[in-house]
Amino acid sequence: MELVWSERFPERDQAFAAERQIKGWSRAKKEALIRGDWESLRSLARKAVLRYAASPSSAATQDERGKRPPAIVLVRPQLGENIGKAARAMLNFGLADLRLVSPRDGWPNPSAGPAASGADLVLERARVFDSVAEAVADCVHVYATTVRKRGLVMPVVTPEEAAREIRGMAEPCAVLFGAERSGLETDEVAVAGKIVTVPINPEFRSLNLAQAVILIAYEWSKHGTLAMPTESETAEPRATQAQLEGLIGQLDASLEAKGYFHPPDRTPATRNTIRTILTKAGWSNREVQAMRGIVRALAEPSRPRRAPPEEQEES
Repeated sequence: MELVWSERFPERDQAFAAERQIKGWSRAKKEALIRGDWESLRSLARKAVLRYAASPSSAATQDERGKRPPAIVLVRPQLGENIGKAARAMLNFGLADLRLVSPRDGWPNPSAGPAASGADLVLERARVFDSVAEAVADCVHVYATTVRKRGLVMPVVTPEEAAREIRGMAEPCAVLFGAERSGLETDEVAVAGKIVTVPINPEFRSLNLAQAVILIAYEWSKHGTLAMPTESETAEPRATQAQLEGLIGQLDASLEAKGYFHPPDRTPATRNTIRTILTKAGWSNREVQAMRGIVRALAEPSRPRRAPPEEQEES
């Protein structure tokens, strides 16, 4: 066995996050990482995301009617970490058009990359604007996320309603998110045509930036964008009737040996009850084998435990 790649992380959670991320990579991406070929790694990551644009079942698909994913516009974001987390939330649900309006600490921000956890393409493609009007100049429909109406008489919708509307529109759309501390200003909200408000605890109206982004991104993705695993892809092979009969027969024999069936005149009814319980469970092949092992272990005499070598006395 040979160690081919390693990296140190300051915190345990960061190491686990990196491990989970790399586990899902393709073999080509892993080999590029091992070689330290960062250009190939970026290229492969870019291709993985751009496949959304070509696949009819993908999150970033633009179908025959011209539907497209909404742009996510972060207005005056403060921390690079929050921008990175928002990018990660976007890419989880197939969004890649990130626009930044006057980020406090400038752009690019070195703190954004680690927080993005691999959503580098979103950060690389992010565009910076001086005003909200410039950021949404190419958009026809604009939504502003806020928990307050700020005195504006505007339609208010939930994230689910907004996502459904966006999915039905052929023109470009954008969703505005305000700064971490203050949210959107009144004149920034006024640029939008509708307000998106999350039903939230009135005693604690505190969502961080990435949480707000992921709510919108998830609602958009679930309306027929990202491909969900089908039941046939995730389900284990079902046990055959012969395998199920083997389990029932084994359990019946073990119970008979223990004198379980009593009184005799109730035995047929009891056996039918046991059969019904086992039949309607919908066992997989693996589950039947596991249950047969359990029955066998309970029915057979206990085997004496053999002590490990270090616990055995010398003779």
